[in-house]
Amino acid sequence: MSLWSSYRGLTPKTRALFGIGIMAWAGIGLWTTPQVENALGMQPSKEEQDALDRKLAVRVSRVGGEEGNTSDNRTN
Repeated sequence: MSLWSSYRGLTPKTRALFGIGIMAWAGIGLWTTPQVENALGMQPSKEEQDALDRKLAVRVSRVGGEEGNTSDNRTN
């Protein structure tokens, strides 16, 4: 029996409790991560964090269109 069919075989109440348990486990993990990082000495330095933030920053640029033309000014 596959994992999916085993999951589908559970009662709806049990599946709901299972889902809530998974979400609770994930929430606890996100909540305790900073303490675990500090305990293991894995917290990034300020410079490392700034470099990561720069790499992950979203860059938005405008492509095409007329200068000053907005969707409100267009006629169809």
